[in-house]
Amino acid sequence: MNNPPTINDFETIARRVFETIPAPFAGHLVDIVLRIEDWPSQEILDHFGMTSRYQLSGLYQGIPVGEKTQWSQPSGEGDNITLYRRPLLAEMEQTGVGLEELIRHVVIHEVGHHFGLSDADMQAIEDSAED
Repeated sequence: MNNPPTINDFETIARRVFETIPAPFAGHLVDIVLRIEDWPSQEILDHFGMTSRYQLSGLYQGIPVGEKTQWSQPSGEGDNITLYRRPLLAEMEQTGVGLEELIRHVVIHEVGHHFGLSDADMQAIEDSAED
């Protein structure tokens, strides 16, 4: 890849995805901080038991909507979604799936975690949508 998409390119695409999320869901996303980083930290990989930094393409950190209380966010830390640029570029190259489609998939997946869905919940929804 001669000129791989930059962090700014990723952010532009991800923000477009956020703009397509319908109400009333979109109202719960206004305070989410979007981050784009090249790689997940070793600490994050260790937390999830991952051995390769290519294994994680996105991460939601925060308290899901249904679990929030007025005391939920100590020290002012809010919810955030991080996309990991280098693993996504590698996945795009390996699978042939377009970057916008990959970013859309990861953003929607992480938004699902924000609404309290587990990976298994989201897989079941995806599987039922394919029928």
